[in-house]
Amino acid sequence: MTIRRLVIKAQKGNDKAFLKVFQQYEEDIYRMAYVYVRNKDDALDVVQEVAYQSFKKLDTLKEPEYFKTWLIKITINCAINFRKKNHKVIQLKPEFEEFIGSDDEDISLSLSLQELMNTLQEDEKNVVLLKYYHDHTLKEISELLDIPLGTAKSVLYRALNKLRKGVKEAGNYE
Repeated sequence: MTIRRLVIKAQKGNDKAFLKVFQQYEEDIYRMAYVYVRNKDDALDVVQEVAYQSFKKLDTLKEPEYFKTWLIKITINCAINFRKKNHKVIQLKPEFEEFIGSDDEDISLSLSLQELMNTLQEDEKNVVLLKYYHDHTLKEISELLDIPLGTAKSVLYRALNKLRKGVKEAGNYE
């Protein structure tokens, strides 16, 4: 059964259809949430919130073929809200403790990339993640984030310049 049919069934009140279509995108939702909250348990909390919000607001989805895009948009909003709510909580990241003192270049590269991404503003991070981690086109990004296409392009350009500058300052640029 196609996604479109499942979404239409779900919009008519079929809970099993909603569950089936949601589960098809659950991994994508988790990955997107994890990029924002950087913690497995928090990402799972965001996925749960996305499930609740999307089920509650399913009737607002006008075009069923854009269900995945709609879910990703809800995921971004839920993850941002989660971060704002928990902004004052400073968490120790035990997964990085084992890397302290390690000379492995891949680990330091991935950590520095994460640090560089953290220097971006929220809108810049959204555009970069959607473009390079989820392979969306700029047109899809503009629709997903409800911004004009020109704004999406300029935000991406600005974010890439910041990332390039950060890489140059770190001495990792040739």
